[in-house]
Amino acid sequence: MSKQVKAIVIAGNGTNCERETAHALALAGTDLVHIVHISELLGGRVQLSDYHFLNLAGGFLDGDDLGSAKAGANRLLHAPIAGSGEHLSDHLRRFIEDGKLIMGVCNGFQLMVKMGLLPALNGEFRQQATLTFNDNGRFEDRWVYLRTDSQSPCVFTRGLDGIYLPVRHGEGKLVTGSPRILHDLEARHLSVLKYSTAEYVPTMDYPANPNGSSAAIAGLCDESGRLFGLMPHPEAYVHRTQHPRWTREPDLPEEGMGLWLYQNAVRFIRQELL
Repeated sequence: MSKQVKAIVIAGNGTNCERETAHALALAGTDLVHIVHISELLGGRVQLSDYHFLNLAGGFLDGDDLGSAKAGANRLLHAPIAGSGEHLSDHLRRFIEDGKLIMGVCNGFQLMVKMGLLPALNGEFRQQATLTFNDNGRFEDRWVYLRTDSQSPCVFTRGLDGIYLPVRHGEGKLVTGSPRILHDLEARHLSVLKYSTAEYVPTMDYPANPNGSSAAIAGLCDESGRLFGLMPHPEAYVHRTQHPRWTREPDLPEEGMGLWLYQNAVRFIRQELL
């Protein structure tokens, strides 16, 4: 296998954060970053197996028809790969079985949940939760504090206690299919990010929790820690000048907190996959 860390960012059909994601990956030390239109994968012209890190960017995939990312999830689960006799879901499953990383941000997180890639409890790739309309019925565009679970297996949040990131979504409320699923997420430390106060105490209170998400959950990982999704946008805070108070807080580090998630991913790939 090549000694280069290779990442793919999916674009097309409503995504709008692919360039910011690619920039974050490059800043984090990724050797090769390709923005690839989904039609290139479905047409068999690009092979997912050539990469270590799949990034599902934010936006409004397929216009969020049937609910956020639902139409996109249905299409990607059943879309055939031209000339292969296989479906994109077959390629995704092999990608996961090879121990590679997937990260979905905002619409990408919604896509992972509705495709069944998260939380994938007990290794079952079926939809076990959803992301639905914010409690206040409005689109939320604000910055939030996020508490990380130090006991989580999540590769992306290793060594982090809390981060500060922007959200911009209308359907960010996580709801599980049953109380048992929510219990298992908590017990297995898969609810890796939670909306919090400025002191990093998880909260259900608005506006710190902008959508009313169950148990204040802002991000999930699977039990391997290699599949990760979150509603806030780490690619939107990779430099100090992106912080909303950067002119009033002169001691901010040059690197934005969102970059830490990508750096952890690249570090893991170098240590475990190359």
